Amino acid sequence: MLTLVIIIIAVALLFDFINGFHDAANSIATVVSTRVLSPRLAVVWAAFFNFVAAFGFGTAVAHTIGAGLVDINVIDMYVLLGGLIGAIAWDLFTWWLGLPVSSSHALIGGYAGAAIVKGGFSVLILSGWLKVLAFIVISPILGFGMAYLFMLLVFWAFRKKNATKVDKLFRRLQLVSAAAYSLSHGTNDAQKTMGIVALVLFTGGYLATFDIPIYVILMCHAAIALGTLSGGWRIVKTMGSKITKLQPVGGFCAETAGAIAIIGSSIAGIPVSTTHTITGAIMGVGSARRVKSVHWGVARSIVWAWVVTIPISAAVGALSYFIIQWFL
Repeated sequence: MLTLVIIIIAVALLFDFINGFHDAANSIATVVSTRVLSPRLAVVWAAFFNFVAAFGFGTAVAHTIGAGLVDINVIDMYVLLGGLIGAIAWDLFTWWLGLPVSSSHALIGGYAGAAIVKGGFSVLILSGWLKVLAFIVISPILGFGMAYLFMLLVFWAFRKKNATKVDKLFRRLQLVSAAAYSLSHGTNDAQKTMGIVALVLFTGGYLATFDIPIYVILMCHAAIALGTLSGGWRIVKTMGSKITKLQPVGGFCAETAGAIAIIGSSIAGIPVSTTHTITGAIMGVGSARRVKSVHWGVARSIVWAWVVTIPISAAVGALSYFIIQWFL
């Protein structure tokens, strides 16, 4: 049992690393595309705040993932391992395609698919799923709306200012907004892996009650920070330039809107997609400038990838569970 626990925790931390690697674009695309920071400095900046997030926003999201979506009395180690394999497979495939999809929803889908094979649809906790499914729609709309509003406010507040001076100011402010967004990304996404690792320990009998030990918190934040430090450059190009052309003022508004939405969701214990939120915010920034400045064809491809993320990762998670049971 101990060997299996160690293997699954290692796979969970690998997913966390890939999450950081895959979602590095969420944290750095805007600040890189506006040339406020070089790519290497940007990933260091983002990785640092991904880790610092361990010390500020609690573990409400981890509890939702670990005990709020699936009946923990029904699942076993094989369900957890199958779910992680499903999430990792979809993350790597979409990274290869350069599509900014949700690592969070890949994890949730893989986990659910394996759990349904084990115990049927009754293992799913409806209240938790309603919250997750609702925020698939709410989080990008929230990011879009807030970023759009921030852009209008900035246009109005600085309408009589010298354009060069405004650009210089927002280049500095974007360092703050990028840090805030990386902080929000770290706290929401690392907690998802924390929930799985804590569930492994609980299922294996190494935790008396489902809780999130401090060493699990630090491990998961370290893993996602290292993944971010590695950078997912394929997706950076999509996020930073293919959706809309960004300037420092737009980057600041998108990152600020995303950070507020994600930190609020994290405090409320809602596992949102950081990818959906920042993508919506970037679209909002582009629309505030001019609706035609958003490449809606690219946006449509991204949205379709969002739609299929949970079903496909669930299918891979279910298949992985079958194969694991067959061999083990």
